[in-house]
Amino acid sequence: MFEGKILENGLHEEENEPLNSSFDKVDPGKPASLTWQRKLSTGEIPLSQFTLNWKETVQLAPIGVRILCLIREEAAKGKRAFIDPFIKRHLTSSHGVPLGGVGSGSIGRSYRGEFQRWQIFPRVCEEKPVLANQFSVFVSRSNGQKYSSVLCPKTPEVLKDTTAAGIGSWDWDLKGDKSTYHALYPRAWTVHEGEPDPELRIICRQISPIIPHNYKESSYPVSVFTYTIYNSGKTSADITLLFTWTNSVGGDSEFTGQHYNSKTKMNDGVHAVLLHHKTSHQLPPVTFALAAQETDGVHVSLCPHFVISGNSLGLTAKDMWHEIKEHGSFDRLNSMETSVTSEPGSSIGAAIAASVTVPPDSEGQVTFSLAWDCPEANFMSGKTYYRRYTKFYGTHQNAAANIARDAILEHGSWELQIEAWQRPILEDKRLPEWYPITLFNELYYLNAGGAVWTDGSPPVHSLVTIGHRKFSLDWSQSDLKRIVDVPNQNDTAVNILERMSSILEQIYTPVALNSAFGTNLLQDGEENIGQFLYLEGIEYLMWNTYDVHFYSSFALIMLFPKIQLSIQRDFAAAVMMHDPSKMKLLDDGQWVSRKVLGAVPHDIGICDPWFEVNAYCLYDTARWKDLNPKFVLQVYRDVVATGDKKFAKAVWPSVYVAMAYTDQFDRDGDGMIENDGFPDQTYDTWSVSGISAYSGGLWVAALQAASALAREVGDRGSEDYFWFKFQKAKVVYEKLWNGSYFNYDNSGSSQSSSIQADQLAGQWYARACGLLPIVDEDKARSALEKVYNYNVLKLMGGKRGAVNGMLPDGRVDMSSMQSREIWSGVTYAVAASMIHEDLADIGFQTARGIYEAAWSETGLGYAFQTPEAWNTDDQYRSLCYMRPLAVWAMQWALTRPKPKTLEKEMKPEVTEESLLRYHAGFSKVARLLKLPEEQGAKSLLQSLFDHTCRRMFI
Repeated sequence: MFEGKILENGLHEEENEPLNSSFDKVDPGKPASLTWQRKLSTGEIPLSQFTLNWKETVQLAPIGVRILCLIREEAAKGKRAFIDPFIKRHLTSSHGVPLGGVGSGSIGRSYRGEFQRWQIFPRVCEEKPVLANQFSVFVSRSNGQKYSSVLCPKTPEVLKDTTAAGIGSWDWDLKGDKSTYHALYPRAWTVHEGEPDPELRIICRQISPIIPHNYKESSYPVSVFTYTIYNSGKTSADITLLFTWTNSVGGDSEFTGQHYNSKTKMNDGVHAVLLHHKTSHQLPPVTFALAAQETDGVHVSLCPHFVISGNSLGLTAKDMWHEIKEHGSFDRLNSMETSVTSEPGSSIGAAIAASVTVPPDSEGQVTFSLAWDCPEANFMSGKTYYRRYTKFYGTHQNAAANIARDAILEHGSWELQIEAWQRPILEDKRLPEWYPITLFNELYYLNAGGAVWTDGSPPVHSLVTIGHRKFSLDWSQSDLKRIVDVPNQNDTAVNILERMSSILEQIYTPVALNSAFGTNLLQDGEENIGQFLYLEGIEYLMWNTYDVHFYSSFALIMLFPKIQLSIQRDFAAAVMMHDPSKMKLLDDGQWVSRKVLGAVPHDIGICDPWFEVNAYCLYDTARWKDLNPKFVLQVYRDVVATGDKKFAKAVWPSVYVAMAYTDQFDRDGDGMIENDGFPDQTYDTWSVSGISAYSGGLWVAALQAASALAREVGDRGSEDYFWFKFQKAKVVYEKLWNGSYFNYDNSGSSQSSSIQADQLAGQWYARACGLLPIVDEDKARSALEKVYNYNVLKLMGGKRGAVNGMLPDGRVDMSSMQSREIWSGVTYAVAASMIHEDLADIGFQTARGIYEAAWSETGLGYAFQTPEAWNTDDQYRSLCYMRPLAVWAMQWALTRPKPKTLEKEMKPEVTEESLLRYHAGFSKVARLLKLPEEQGAKSLLQSLFDHTCRRMFI
């Protein structure tokens, strides 16, 4: 039903037609045909955070104590731990479409209109809204009627502003019951029907440049807001739209002092106010630009400085509001080009106003843009990287105004491209209406997941990272004379910085020797589009967590494949890394090597990404069973998606090493890896022993993928060898079959017969790669139907997604915290697997449960912050998480490429004897990569510690 070749833009082949003339321009005043909607008056939904039951508390008590110790140790060093379950967070259910492109920082926005969830700097997330950041409208009619209001309902926080001259003095008259917010990422529309003027319809369209297969504009830190005003009255209306902004990067930053604002006018009639923020806590400075374009019908005026609170001198927030309300512009203000700096404890802002007259039964239009410039991404290691957008605007912290201007001039083209991408999916009548809405809106995480997109250059080091190395800048007199002799040019600082960068680069060259820098794997003629980081979640602070990225990567390979290949090159380089430095495990307090040769790391790091990988230290992930197979499967899928043979050949050695490393977990030589009785896979509180449905299936699929990839790179011996191992492992895997589904594991424990929702992860990826199924098709369908009838339907009638574990008697598996959870991203993946097995109807019903829980108006309030999990008590764990991007695995399944003919043909029988030479070589590599035997039982002190911790919680 949904067969069709995947094209570069992710559309069906027959739908890949150029836009017709009726779509030469998109009407910004018309929301998309399908959108996520809320009234601005919609109240908050209380969010309930997960709690542990008695059994889980006892089980996890020692880990909890060690996490608390880790948090304190890291805080003493001025750092943050990779996880902090004890921190109190600002919670809201009002999130909407965030602002900005990919990897250049993010500013969230609520459906009511507040600007919140500030993520300008790596790993820093300020959740609370900055309340003075608002759009407002002022209307004066020829019959004397006047209206004015902030275009956001009043909140309790505004009521707390008791200062006579603060923002509490503004007109907060919008009730919101006649105003509707529409969201379809990366666009949003707010429609005010007769608020505040009953004869005006005001529509704000917000757009950010998230454009598939675009690696330039998609990196810009900017959003555009176009207001379309329809006047249905019998008198003309003089309308002024006001955009106010605080000199702040969220939190208490507005009060740190030494900030200042300025104004500028650029070409094409674009005016802008600039807010120069001198960031505290050793973070880089930021410049914001608020811009609007003056045309024949639109007049723009500026207020570069007003005082929001505190003792700084100047126009107050109340005075600024009164000026616009009385005169409709700032033309009467005598403002300086640059304001005085703010005082510590004071908060300053700036404003830009655009005025237009709309005759009766007519419409007018005004466009604003918001851009920010923070070219540096600094990490706690002392290394600095430049963001991707600096390749087009430079690194000298003066780009905000130019980005804001270009966005106003070019956003029409962006919208045409976004419309061409989204429209065919929105108009596909085979799809349920909730699906396209959820599909596009889950992409919010590409922006709001703390992403950093670099320009691909090596890091700029500071003296902190040089240590005891000796060097000299070697500054010659001729160099100095050349600079000084150039009239009207002061390049000394620039040249010193360039010389320092050159010396530091020599000190740290080649980075390939001690890092996971995948740019070193680029082949001749391949473009370096930069390196990409995104967090596992805003509560789990690890970059590119790979066991989770396995699910979410479908969004990248379909929409930004070059970013996905960049991430893959980094992990291919990481496979070849060995870092013997020690880290302490939270599970048992043991010290282990941070990274061992051949193991795919859990993540690419936290404080020093690419150089110090594996920030996760709950368990020793060198002994996890899913990471290496997931790497191999993703690599092959990416080769299938892109046809990039250069990429395949560059990463093939890492694939081979990853397979050889994992072979050590086949303890009995039967061809199948075994789990080791602890949570050694992505379900990291759910223990598993022996052969398992999840890890075992991934291994079987990875063997077939390794064979197929070997064929792609021309390694015929490895192709046959991995094919033989695939056939051998496949037979062993079948032993988990119990007649209707695959058992959780073969350990014989009470949970061995648990029905795991994710039991066919290996089958799912084999199908996604166009490979042969790893289990018989009738068994796959039976298992998935079992999951649907038990894990899905037996939980609130299917309105919560698929619970991870369900017992054969219909009770939820309560053996661990995670067995009783519903994982949103896993449910999407299970739905994708169902689609691959021609069970699309139950696939959509399964995924609909996530929509009902996270996105529907009667749900749990998780829109634009889909968590990793919620449990059977509707308690969430880890808001704003990476894995739900797996909804794009469903779209991949719906538009999957036809399997290659060669994959469908039966391969000739390969005998073990004919492969002896390849087996000898593979085994030798595997032996060299083998981990030392694990230490025996815990020490007496360790056992006493764990016992004491558990007793504390009984």
